[in-house]
Amino acid sequence: MKLTRQTRREMMKSSGHLGLAGLAAGAGFLRCSTLWSDPTQHSGARVKLGACDWTLQKRTDPAALGVAQRLGLDGIMVDMGDPRAGFPLLKPELQKRYWAMSKELKVQVASLALGILNELPYKSDARAQQWVADSLEVSRAFRTRVVLLAFFGNGDLKNDKKGTEVVIERLKEIAPKAEKAGVTLGVESWLSAQEHMAILDKVGSDAVQVYYDIGNSHKMGYDIYQEIRFLGKHICEFHAKDYDDLYGKGTINFPEVRRAMDDIGYQGWMHIEGVKTPLGVEASIAYDTRYLRSIFPKTA
Repeated sequence: MKLTRQTRREMMKSSGHLGLAGLAAGAGFLRCSTLWSDPTQHSGARVKLGACDWTLQKRTDPAALGVAQRLGLDGIMVDMGDPRAGFPLLKPELQKRYWAMSKELKVQVASLALGILNELPYKSDARAQQWVADSLEVSRAFRTRVVLLAFFGNGDLKNDKKGTEVVIERLKEIAPKAEKAGVTLGVESWLSAQEHMAILDKVGSDAVQVYYDIGNSHKMGYDIYQEIRFLGKHICEFHAKDYDDLYGKGTINFPEVRRAMDDIGYQGWMHIEGVKTPLGVEASIAYDTRYLRSIFPKTA
């Protein structure tokens, strides 16, 4: 089924509720000989490029800012770490280190992530709601506006009706706090666009949106270009990813991703969450960054 805004409106009407049920290693490495044709020439919203600190192999470590600067990125997504030992990012001294390095290097801490929810799920661990509340406090300190809530591994929601219902109720409970903090909670999962919208519509808060991972959704067989257009303003941020190869050489048509993002007027962050690193970690990320800059130039 082709996902369009019109289709969504029609289905919402028939369903009777708002929603649907159901690093450079040499100049040669940085030449982006792509599988796809020339990048889209759309004029559109500026997209800032970042990378996840775990992809940079600097999880919850301010040194990730230095790696990001070296690779030509605008910012980083920072993982909150492990709450069982106390979230490191709650410590004022670590926050000061991030602030000082960010200012010096001119690289932003763009958003946060609760990766621990893949191991200790939001749907079943009674402690998880407090962790989300803690992330809102860290967001205030860092002046970030997005916290990724991960739903993979033990936290997977696909075909888990009971778990999804628990998540919806918990999101309803925490959403007013997120609204007050001016923070968006981004749901990232294996779910389709329709399944994500069913959750968002039941929660009923603009503070809960979709964190859209291009590679994960493509791996699931979803039409990512139509899903981006379908979700529209309900997408808070993007992960760039290609499971098959370096960007531009794999199966993700990034120029078409750009067209879809332009169509929904997206302005915000796209973070590299790399999978293929045939050139070594930093060289591969540098290659992918160089390629993405050809699609999302700073002047756009």
